[in-house]
Amino acid sequence: MSAVDAVNARTLLAAGATPEPTETTPADMVREANAAMRWLLETGFPWLLSTGLRVAVILTVAGLVLLGLRRVIRTVTNHIAEGTPLLERGRLGDSEVAAALRRASPIVTARRAQRARTIGSVLRSTATIVVGTLAVLMVLDALGANIAPFIASAGIVGVALGFGAQSLVKDFLSGMFMLLEDQYGVGDVVDVGHATGTVEAVALRVTKIRDSSGTLWYVPNGTMVRVGNKTQGWAKAVVEVKVDYFADLDEVRHVLEEAVGRVAADPVLGTYLEGEPTVTGIEDLAFDAVTLQVTVKTAPAMQWEVARAMRAAVRRALEEAGIPLGGQRDLLAAYRAQLDAAVRVPEQDEADAPGAGGKAEPVTDTRRESESLDTTAPATEPKPRGR
Repeated sequence: MSAVDAVNARTLLAAGATPEPTETTPADMVREANAAMRWLLETGFPWLLSTGLRVAVILTVAGLVLLGLRRVIRTVTNHIAEGTPLLERGRLGDSEVAAALRRASPIVTARRAQRARTIGSVLRSTATIVVGTLAVLMVLDALGANIAPFIASAGIVGVALGFGAQSLVKDFLSGMFMLLEDQYGVGDVVDVGHATGTVEAVALRVTKIRDSSGTLWYVPNGTMVRVGNKTQGWAKAVVEVKVDYFADLDEVRHVLEEAVGRVAADPVLGTYLEGEPTVTGIEDLAFDAVTLQVTVKTAPAMQWEVARAMRAAVRRALEEAGIPLGGQRDLLAAYRAQLDAAVRVPEQDEADAPGAGGKAEPVTDTRRESESLDTTAPATEPKPRGR
């Protein structure tokens, strides 16, 4: 549209008349294309070469960093799931035998897989949030937006978390390191100081522990100063035996070795033992007892079952050998005398029975014998005569 046509159109609009549409000529199209190209060269390209390129570079670098972090996280979680964490490869060993032993237990394998999934999910979410937040702030800054209020808000939130929710942050960080180091897992028997029992659930903030009385404890991860895991790797069954002070210790050691040998020969309990039982020397001395100790290395969480079986075997062996426990010498003697008397009474009854093969003693009438004896004696004693 030429300048004259534009003036005529404005005149017609002022007069209230409707302008007639004009056809676009090729010359007009060329002029519009030239104007668009001029704007692109003067305004669009500089923006793309400055601001647009910066935004593209920021998004590209953020995407590459996020992909790299996810790859590293995947590698770490795969090592954890396979039982060969990067931080502990040297300690566990890299041989095929060690790897087979790590994969032998299905419970341990499931626990590693669960721990790897938890760690991977947390790390991926954290990486996405951190990288995404930084990328958004940098893009806004490149577009000319004022990001100072956002940074100030982030500082205020950080201060609030530092003062008001520091225990919460401490719980999450402690839970994260606990999962990374595999301090314990579901099914382990742990001692955390104020609670001892079986772990039922593990989270980043809190751990649930069920004690022997059935109480479920919710323990924040940040409050655990130390953790004792009684069922990780291997365990040890320990039985202390207090025998009489004057007992023959060589005989006692021999009896104890025979007792634990019976436990090791058991087809079920013997599979839980991971070494030879050991009878140590004198562990303690008292005025009436000498303490000896029996120890054996067992599979995880089986030390209590093996210890109970060892106590029963030791009790039976000491009783058969006639070795009293500390302070029980007189009671053992009385008990053995009672058993001997209980055994002699049936034997005597069998020997006295008429049909037992022996001769029956003649039955006599004691009253008749006494009467026959009385007839030989004078009826009355003579009275002395007086002078």
